[in-house]
Amino acid sequence: MKKIYYILFVLSVFVSSCTLDEEPLSSISKNEAFKTEAGLKAYIYGCYDLFPTNDDAHRKDAMSDYGAVGSFSDFLRDGGYSAETSSGWSWGNLRKVNYFIENCVDESIPEDVRNNYIGIARFFRAYFYYDKLIRFGDVPWVDRTLSTDDEALYGERDSRTLVVEKMLEDLDFAYNNIKATSSNDGSMITKWVAYAFKSRVCLFEASFRKYHTELNLTDTADDLYRKAIAAAEEVMTKSGHKLNTSNGTDLSYRTLFISDNAVTSEVMLAVLSDKEQAVLNDANWYWTSGTYGPRFSFIRTFVNTFLTLDGTPFTDVAGYETMEFYDECQNRDMRLSQVMRTPGYMRDGKPAAPNFNGYSYTGYQPIKFSLDDTYYDSGDLNTNAIPLFRYAEVLLNYAEAKAELGELTDADWAKTIGALRSRAGITGGINSKPTKADPYLKAKYFPEISDPVLLEIRRERAIELVLEGFRFTDLLRWKKGELMTMEWDGMYVPALMKPMDLDKDGTDDVIFYEGDKKPEGIASTCAPINVGGKNRQTLSERTHGSLMWSVSEVRTWYEDGRQYYYPIPALSIVKNPNLKQNPGWD
Repeated sequence: MKKIYYILFVLSVFVSSCTLDEEPLSSISKNEAFKTEAGLKAYIYGCYDLFPTNDDAHRKDAMSDYGAVGSFSDFLRDGGYSAETSSGWSWGNLRKVNYFIENCVDESIPEDVRNNYIGIARFFRAYFYYDKLIRFGDVPWVDRTLSTDDEALYGERDSRTLVVEKMLEDLDFAYNNIKATSSNDGSMITKWVAYAFKSRVCLFEASFRKYHTELNLTDTADDLYRKAIAAAEEVMTKSGHKLNTSNGTDLSYRTLFISDNAVTSEVMLAVLSDKEQAVLNDANWYWTSGTYGPRFSFIRTFVNTFLTLDGTPFTDVAGYETMEFYDECQNRDMRLSQVMRTPGYMRDGKPAAPNFNGYSYTGYQPIKFSLDDTYYDSGDLNTNAIPLFRYAEVLLNYAEAKAELGELTDADWAKTIGALRSRAGITGGINSKPTKADPYLKAKYFPEISDPVLLEIRRERAIELVLEGFRFTDLLRWKKGELMTMEWDGMYVPALMKPMDLDKDGTDDVIFYEGDKKPEGIASTCAPINVGGKNRQTLSERTHGSLMWSVSEVRTWYEDGRQYYYPIPALSIVKNPNLKQNPGWD
């Protein structure tokens, strides 16, 4: 099927956008688009712009606890964010979807055909509201286009319970009426995407209600966990999707993110690129440039959570705290070498250690979405497809919901967490649930969680879905926002003025020094990094220790919990005083 974003269809002819605090343009009469199936299809293609763009799709984890960046969001800066600077209270895409649902009524088109497209539209409405739910909590539920005198324009926010109920109704309708059960190129919504998304929505809301006890909704969480399980199980048993294992333990995972064509055995929906149509993405530019992107670098605390190949915690290894880069990368979960530069990584056929000369702050440089040819490094040149929905997430949703209910069996573990770890080359602990809680995970991340199964599922979710846009949302639903203030630590540096060959290829890559005088006589490949004085890169023990980034800049997570929601933009409340502000943002 022709890729959806190449379809040129001018929706502005018959759809006007509005916000809930502004009067819309006068309604426009029905268009010929609603009188043929071709017209319905063309309209629905226009709704796919609700998904992230080619460039946005690979940078959804720009704000997360496991990434050090050059400049962090004002949302985490004390006094840096307010209702006056907030955004996201826009509703034009909702009007587009509702307009379609209202007007898709021409009986000359068979009902099952109309319901197919209405199902896709209702998927998009749920997708639209999921973003609003995460960002603002309670929001107005609107399921029709609004006239200029409609009272709903100036109504109050509806409860999250109502909004979620309506979203699930939309997704059930979508699942029951969307005809497509497969997409050859991964660009089209199928019935399985609808239920994969339902499992995501239900898991988010179940967890949010369970851990945010201030909402007084904890007694409704279990029902949502069960709905997450049911939706995930439907996909697992009927969709035909499976984990990609065709490229071996050392490449099957990364193949999902660097292939020009979506690996549709596992990838259920993707944002596609096409060189001929000049529809490309900027992943390489973003993830390798010292000036264009944020220079996102993993922190060592997170890297430490990757297991060893026998399934035991790396932090159980004696001396891990002072282990140098080459040694800490050996005998690890093979996803480690597929998400960041490790010894043996090659670019243009040559060894490519972490780039300290203009990119990495910590030594842990991501490669998940970037291609290994440096040709792609300068501009929107990438041709790889970026997944939006993967079968792996469905497995994780199923496992977590079951574990939260205390119902996860060894068989459940083996077909979800065990299967994911097996693909990553891990041999131990893949067939039965863990019985011992990892003290490192508890101390660094979840001191309030004692269940070893739940701890390991959270570990697995962070690693498997890293950089795919789930982490901040996960912290919100688990009520773990304070992890956003975690220190940004990097690789261990044994001494100043000691050249380091990070990948043991015979070429020195970096040397750390303190003071005004740079090291002399070093190789041209060896980046001199000053860690003294007022530099943002420092060593934890001044002359040795963990490489630290930006320790003097304070990131804030307010104790009152206001950052579990964004503030409604102040101007929106001025226009509609019935919109009450989220707590703490007045």
